[in-house]
Amino acid sequence: MKRRGRVRFLDTRPLRGNRPFRALWIGTSVSQLGGQIANVAVLAQVWDLTGSPVGTGTIGLATGLPMIGFGLLGGTLADTVDRRTLVRATTAGQLMAAAGLCAQALADNRNVLLLLALVALGTSCGALGAPARRTFPVRLLPGDQVAAGLALTNISFQAAMLAGPAAAGLIIARWDFPAAYAAQAAAAALSMLTVFRLPAMRPESTGPAGGRRRPEPGGWRILLRRPTLWGSMATDLSATLLAMPIALFPLLNEIRFQGNPQTLGLFLSAVAVGGISAGLLSATVTRRRRAGLIQLSAAAVWGLALACFALAQPLWLALGCLAVAGAADTISVITRSALVQLETPDAYRGRVSSAEHVIGVAGPELGNFRAGLLASATSAPFSLLFGGLSAALMIAVVAATNAPLRAYRTPSATTAPPVTKKPTVPGPAADAAPATDSAP
Repeated sequence: MKRRGRVRFLDTRPLRGNRPFRALWIGTSVSQLGGQIANVAVLAQVWDLTGSPVGTGTIGLATGLPMIGFGLLGGTLADTVDRRTLVRATTAGQLMAAAGLCAQALADNRNVLLLLALVALGTSCGALGAPARRTFPVRLLPGDQVAAGLALTNISFQAAMLAGPAAAGLIIARWDFPAAYAAQAAAAALSMLTVFRLPAMRPESTGPAGGRRRPEPGGWRILLRRPTLWGSMATDLSATLLAMPIALFPLLNEIRFQGNPQTLGLFLSAVAVGGISAGLLSATVTRRRRAGLIQLSAAAVWGLALACFALAQPLWLALGCLAVAGAADTISVITRSALVQLETPDAYRGRVSSAEHVIGVAGPELGNFRAGLLASATSAPFSLLFGGLSAALMIAVVAATNAPLRAYRTPSATTAPPVTKKPTVPGPAADAAPATDSAP
């Protein structure tokens, strides 16, 4: 008799049964680790060159602006050309940028503009290929394994967030900046090798020769025409724009824990630990088909956990609230990513993925800015409490007004998702049934 209610750990079916996805996952994981090492090296080198917080702040401009601009352009390209070819080219660009960073460090460069230009080049290449790369899991995996594949990718990112900065500190302390950038270049080279081993991934409307010169029309309107898509993205935007807490961590640490730098580090670690824990137990949710309801619930828990963090006085309780928030955020990201990829017809996945990418980049940054402004006018605890409760309220509004999102189900293991040969411009008739053309 099958036991019910048992705890399910990480769903590793995509790694065990799909060689192309396994290669992609390994390359992506190594690339993320190399990127985290390089991020610390750039931060340290800019500080070494400028000695100014304004100087280190310009890193945000060198990365944020290319992410938005080239991310949107990459979405259009991903619906026009072979996505594997696009990711090959952009990964090669990232490798060149990493090699340039290594060369300038070896030459003892003292020009911060050159350093930032190379950072912007690498970020631009990554953003240009990001929408196409986001479509790979849904093309490589059966519909019922897409969420599990995204969970595996998310946990590798969380692990890189924890291990990358520590590894960077050791590498820089022993071998200085060139070694850190060399590690990034080696990671980019391995990532490019794994992409070369993937099958061709042309958008379904291009035909076998990939001869279509323009993407299928209506790629942006589909976001508004499909309630599941705009509802999922509105949920994510509400959670990040209204409740992002990172900018308030130093001030809250100063108010309640005497500005202890170790406590500040624990705040960030607690969020990551919660995220990794949720990833390790992600099979509990990835095997469930109610992706829309799970995302709504997890996003609401994120907001409520941060509201509790605003009121928490003991350190153990504050860290516990942050760990719960990190776990809820991971679950929300996994289910949202799976829903967006499965619900979008393949001919539009590049542009929809670019919109998801921009929301994921801009939402947290704007949310931190909003939190800082409100805290300067009131206080950090009030800003965080108000933001967390507001996010939960807005998510409840989305849930109440978006029945298709609440009812959305991912494909079952026994259901073969239909493949759309020639998608039409989405309209009211197309919105009547969910589009789950995963095209594995």
